[in-house]
Order: sequence, then C-alpha cells, then structure tokens
Amino acid sequence: MALGVAIGYFFPSVAGTLDSYRLDTVSLPIAIGLLVMMYPPLAKVKYEELNQLLRAKDAKKIFGTSLFLNWIIGPLLMFSLAWIFLPDLPEFRMGIIMVGLARCIAMVLVWNQLAEGDCEYCAVLVALNSIFQILFYSLLAYLFITILSGWIGGASASAYVNVSIIDIAKSVFIFLGIPFIAGIISRYTLIKKKGKEWYDGTFVKRISPIALIGLLFTIVVMFSFKGLYIINRPFDVVRIALPLVSYFLLMFFISFWLSYKLKFRYSLATTQSFTAASNNFELAIAVCIGVWGIASLQAFASVIGPLMEVPVLISLVSVSLWIKKRYYRPDGERKS
Repeated sequence: MALGVAIGYFFPSVAGTLDSYRLDTVSLPIAIGLLVMMYPPLAKVKYEELNQLLRAKDAKKIFGTSLFLNWIIGPLLMFSLAWIFLPDLPEFRMGIIMVGLARCIAMVLVWNQLAEGDCEYCAVLVALNSIFQILFYSLLAYLFITILSGWIGGASASAYVNVSIIDIAKSVFIFLGIPFIAGIISRYTLIKKKGKEWYDGTFVKRISPIALIGLLFTIVVMFSFKGLYIINRPFDVVRIALPLVSYFLLMFFISFWLSYKLKFRYSLATTQSFTAASNNFELAIAVCIGVWGIASLQAFASVIGPLMEVPVLISLVSVSLWIKKRYYRPDGERKS
C-alpha cells in the first residue's frame, strides 16, 4: 500500500499510463491482477461435489442466511453509516452507498482461502451474489440513492441513477465468469489427464502462491492510481474511511456472531462473514464513473472503498483464525 501511494505521488504519470489501458470502464491492470488473484481459489473448488452442497440438509439455512446478510443487512447498514458520517457531503455519501450495494464476488475468494474457509461454499455464495447483483443492483441503487435519500434529505440529497443490467452483467462476467470458467476447465481437464491426486496434491499447491502475487500487484496498482489524491486530500480520505471501516468491522462481527449462534462450523462461518463484509468495488467504481464521471466526488469515494477494504479484511483474516482457536474445536465444530 505504501509502495502504491509513493508511486502515485512521486510518479503521477505512471498512474495515468496504467489508467490509459482500459476496456470500456474496466482498468486492464486491475482486471489482470484480479483475474490472476482469483484463479487459484476457483481452481481449488471441487465442482463435482457442489451438487452435494446444494442438497445438504442445512443448505436452505446457509444460503438464506447469506442472502439476508448480503442483500438486507449490508445495504441498510452502509446506507445508515453513510448518512451518520457524511450528512453534509452528499456526493461522498452516494459513492459510499453504491459500494455498499455491490456485494463481493472477487477478493472474498482470497480472504476466505487465507482464513481457511470453505472454498466450495464460497464459490456457491459468490455465484449466488452474482445472480442477485445482475437482477437487483439497478433497482437497489434507485431505491437507496433516489427514493430513500430524497425522503431523508430532500430533493437536493437524491439523484437519478441509471444503471443497466447489461453493464452489471459485463462486470460480473469479467471479474467472476472468466476465472470461474478457467477454474472449471483446469480441474476437469487436468484431472482427466493426470488424476485427482496429482491435481489436488501437486497442481493446486503450485498455483496457490499466484493468488497472493495477484493480490499484491492489485494493491500496488490501486493505491498508485490515487496516491496523489491520498496525500493532497487526507481529510477527505479520513471522512470517507470512517463509514467504510465501520461497515467492514460491523458486518464481519455481526455475520460471525449470527453464524456462531446458528451453529455453523468454522469453515462455513468464516465464509459467511467474509462474503458479507466484502464488496464488489470493481462494479461500484465502474457504475460511479459511468453515472457521475471519472472526476466526480462519487467516483473518488468509491475508489477509497477498496483502499480501506484491503487492509481491514487482511487484518480480519488474523482475527478469524484467532476466533477459530478460541471458539472452535480442531474438527471445526464450535465449542459447547
């Protein structure tokens, strides 16, 4: 993160050069980093066993809990925090709300892997979030930005948001569909040629470090894009960071507490928690740029989202592992 900020501040032309490589509103350097980062976790998923997960006796409770946390609690919490911390800054508030509406489909795969969560359930929950994102993101953006914000703060606090389903589907395909397809092809093709034991015992171990390399690359690129802004406008960054950090922490601990009360085993509880606490910043940034412009304060606020999410969620990986030792047995079931 420090390296990225330094690059963006001392060599601002580097950020401009990187940002010039785009496909529509998608930054290619960030897209490459994310795809490299997401491929190993998705290649680890035992797709042949997903059908058993969907038929498990607790499947409805598991997926129902995830939908409740992601699509009711999450958006309402971010909306509330945005109004609490940014009542006088409507543009920043809108950007924060758009981040809260975009449920995570990317980095959660890495957080989940580092925290020893359930890769199979994580893949299913991410796919479920993707479907709901395509169907409801536009509707929720209009509801929270135009209707509810206008009702609370008057006409000056609302804005018309025009987000097409096609734009959302495009983002979901790029950041989830491509590595998802690559993971499926890798697993079935290589297992057929080399065998399951070689795939799980050798291939998966060899590609695992790639995820961390992709994560580090993505962090450097993201911070280099806004290094100049972070140094020159630190107070704005702090104002935006307060509701974001509060959101990540509250969502994580609320989700873990609820999962513990529902008696989910550790691997599933941590998957639920990171899925609920993370956000699809790629979609939020793309939408803010498309609706309000790349130089808008809404877009600036949305960019601060991942800059806050990365250090907080990395820290929560350690917290999650501590919770595992403190409250769960070695077999992953909670202590009585």
